[in-house]
Amino acid sequence: MNPKKTIAMVAGEVSGDLLGSMLMAAIRQARPDVRFIGIGGPKMRAAGMDVLFPLEKLAVNGYLEVLRHYRELAGIRRSLRERFLAEPPALFIGIDAPDFNLDLELALKAEGIPTVHYVSPSIWAWRGERIHKIKRAVSHLLALFPFEAPLYEKAGVPVTYVGHPLADLLPPQTHRGEMREQMRIRQTARVFALLPGSRQSEVRRLAPTFIETAKLILQQQADAQFLVPLASRETRAIFEHELWRQEARELPVTLLFGHAHDAMIAADGVLVASGTATLEAALLKRPMVITYRMTPFSFWLARRKQYLPYVGLPNILAGRFVVPEILQDDATPQNLAQALLNAVNNRQAVARLEQCFDDIHRSLRQNTAEKAAQAILPFLP
Repeated sequence: MNPKKTIAMVAGEVSGDLLGSMLMAAIRQARPDVRFIGIGGPKMRAAGMDVLFPLEKLAVNGYLEVLRHYRELAGIRRSLRERFLAEPPALFIGIDAPDFNLDLELALKAEGIPTVHYVSPSIWAWRGERIHKIKRAVSHLLALFPFEAPLYEKAGVPVTYVGHPLADLLPPQTHRGEMREQMRIRQTARVFALLPGSRQSEVRRLAPTFIETAKLILQQQADAQFLVPLASRETRAIFEHELWRQEARELPVTLLFGHAHDAMIAADGVLVASGTATLEAALLKRPMVITYRMTPFSFWLARRKQYLPYVGLPNILAGRFVVPEILQDDATPQNLAQALLNAVNNRQAVARLEQCFDDIHRSLRQNTAEKAAQAILPFLP
């Protein structure tokens, strides 16, 4: 009996955990003789990965935060490199996390191990010079967005556009009324989903502003209710502490453990930290306001290197500002509350936005996991 082929994988985000688990299932359907090892979250573990380090170890963002964790991150990468060179997998797949994965891919590819990078680094938004490093590091790149593939083809990087799995996972139409009935929310209420991010650092930075924003909305919209899906016990504890600190426990806020999609489906509008959740809100056809805060130095450096005038995925995919982005010092409770109320109260604008989001959904719906698996299978002997 032939031993199972090993595929090493590293995901560094909650969104990467979803991508990885769906890809694992698609690969295993075509090749039951594979095993998976590396770094992943609960979804990849449930799909059968032998997890060497928890995904949370890589989930840091911002220059200063990465610097603070540099020694630990470098140690994890060194440990993986030594292990994979001593016991070479048939293939390595890096899922997003380019600052961590590209250096690992460089080392493995140099020793003859095929490397696939799943999710293009944002070379079209900033740090475009990375395309040269990507070319050296990867045997093949799987791109989630249609405009990315031509950039890599021009640079001579083997690439396949696979679409985004969330576009396959989320339905073309959702039913707000049914979700509210399921969640026991009044049909006539004005409901806002507040998504302050999946990382502890994001929630710590944004929770005070989100709660102040909710207070201001309630002053203008007496029937407002707020749904706050949180990704972990730690992030929930951070948000709960901030509610207690602001003496806001009487605020009509419902904290959810996960269930972000349910919260957005039930909502009239969404206040969301920049990241994959903005794409989820767009695929669920919800008006939104995108916000973010990072350390002043990290923001200054990112702005210096930025090519596009927008950072949110809905705006990037539309090629124009279709939803507001209120970032850093501009992200005051007053500005966020007003922008969110404007977004949900203009019916004509909401209808135009829904049509734009429907166009994005159809372009990204590509049966992604299967398409990605088909691109990967030629690398498995």
